[in-house]
Amino acid sequence: MKNWLVIGGTGMLKDVSLWLIQQGNHVTVIGRQQKKMQNLINEVKNDSKLSPLLVDYTNYNSFKLALIESQHTNGSFDCIIAWIHGSDKRVWESVLEVIPTTKNMILYHIKGSSSFIKNDRTKSYLPSNIVYREVKLGFVIEKNNSSRWLTNNEIAQGIIDAIKQEIPEKHVGVFEPWNMRS
Repeated sequence: MKNWLVIGGTGMLKDVSLWLIQQGNHVTVIGRQQKKMQNLINEVKNDSKLSPLLVDYTNYNSFKLALIESQHTNGSFDCIIAWIHGSDKRVWESVLEVIPTTKNMILYHIKGSSSFIKNDRTKSYLPSNIVYREVKLGFVIEKNNSSRWLTNNEIAQGIIDAIKQEIPEKHVGVFEPWNMRS
């Protein structure tokens, strides 16, 4: 059993949170919306494996305090899955301030399709005890030559595959031709 932190685990990552719990892990889920958090709680079969934290990660002090409290109660995190909109370095700093640097852990950084063309420097300021893995989310080209965004199920399955495969970078969907994206 591992202790996971899933930032943004009530929306498109809800199925990932549920899968991790079904695998016997303890999962701390950060979510911003009460309704989505309640939906997740309602679907969990073994609620002792879930620590729901209703907090906005852009409220840095509240976010840090919630992470500290969760680790005090459940132990330090072994793995982190982070779906953070934008590349707000202060959110990462908040996480890094409260996790131990003496314990190796894995970070799955979930990135939207525009990350394919942007140069995100998140990896450059992570301490050496963190194994960094990226999951980049693209889009789907349909048979009629139209495109659509990935569904939550496709995203969740791609992240679950990345966890199972233990690879440094996973692409879910396609990224080119870029002008085809929805």
